[in-house]
Amino acid sequence: MLTFEQQQTLLSFARQAIAEELSNVKAIALKDPAFLQKAGVFVSLHKNGVLRGCIGYAKAYKSIADSVYEMAKSAAFEDPRFPKLSLAELAKIDLEISILGEMNKVQDINRIRIGIDGLFLVSDYGSGLLLPQVAQEWKWDINTYFGQICRKAGISEGLVSSGKAELYSFEAQVFGEKSSF
Repeated sequence: MLTFEQQQTLLSFARQAIAEELSNVKAIALKDPAFLQKAGVFVSLHKNGVLRGCIGYAKAYKSIADSVYEMAKSAAFEDPRFPKLSLAELAKIDLEISILGEMNKVQDINRIRIGIDGLFLVSDYGSGLLLPQVAQEWKWDINTYFGQICRKAGISEGLVSSGKAELYSFEAQVFGEKSSF
């Protein structure tokens, strides 16, 4: 678990990474050893409370620092659902970072905890991830949450029960510039 000060450092670093792309001002390197740990990381951007970009790594491929740096830029400039972020918009967005915990195979969807467990669904036909806060924000029940992760992965719910897809849950440390977590 990152401390409040570490969270604030990472949020500032993510904003610097985006600004670096827009204004050519280099982001300051992070020296805290906690940021060298590998973890799955998602960076989300919100503008006026509405999603403006969200991209991340489901698995621990890189250090937290490297992942935040890369995913902040990706969320701002490479999320195919949105146009590239402009310099004028940068001051209007709020950043949110999710540091993902260990993936655990779901044996029973009724044991999924809304607002605590994120979901990651993998099959030969597609994959999808929903962060823990999504189900809570949309006020989904377990069945709706399960249906939405299947939809995001582009597969039918029956593939999971047939064993042709694997469903994982994970917890995440979620923090943002607007503290609603």
